[in-house]
Amino acid sequence: MKRLAMIVMLASLTLTSADALTAAPDELIREAVDLLEEGLDGRREELAADKDALYDFIDGILLPRFERQFAAMSVLGKHWKTASEQQRNRFIAAFYITLVKRYAEGILEFDTNRIEILPFRGKANGRYSTVKTNVRLDDGTKVPVHYDLVMKKDAWRMYNVKIEGVSYVHNFRTELDAEIKKFSLDAVIERLEGEAGIVADE
Repeated sequence: MKRLAMIVMLASLTLTSADALTAAPDELIREAVDLLEEGLDGRREELAADKDALYDFIDGILLPRFERQFAAMSVLGKHWKTASEQQRNRFIAAFYITLVKRYAEGILEFDTNRIEILPFRGKANGRYSTVKTNVRLDDGTKVPVHYDLVMKKDAWRMYNVKIEGVSYVHNFRTELDAEIKKFSLDAVIERLEGEAGIVADE
């Protein structure tokens, strides 16, 4: 279920048009879901056979729409305050690319009919907002999946996904906090860079 929600998040961001960046939060998500099939039409086989092309396809549109620094800061929690600027920048890059690579292939099998976007009841002019949706599983069960957005540079950008009240930011923070305490922040960054395929500077 976590995998499905992350796929929805990537799909929502990769297929949102430039004009929608200034739209209300639910409109941004709704248009993204509507455009998903259109955006992948005729390219599924091509992208399935070429992972680099798939990553490039996602990254080309995702990057301006995902609040990388805010997400990374939320995931690192207290470790963000003690991290150096270099460590922060390396973590932001590695964490973002890792997310893309972990969940990219699932977009090719994504079924837009599984998503029900609920009426938006939040503040469209605040700094933070949440878009609530239900995702229908194969057995018909509806699972609440909510998307947290933050207003940055006059545009809504996504940074968190909550599945039945449990956020991916919280899960990653718990996981990485334990790893950082056991090893070090540098060790975690190096592991993520390895998973992301980032070659460290000599």
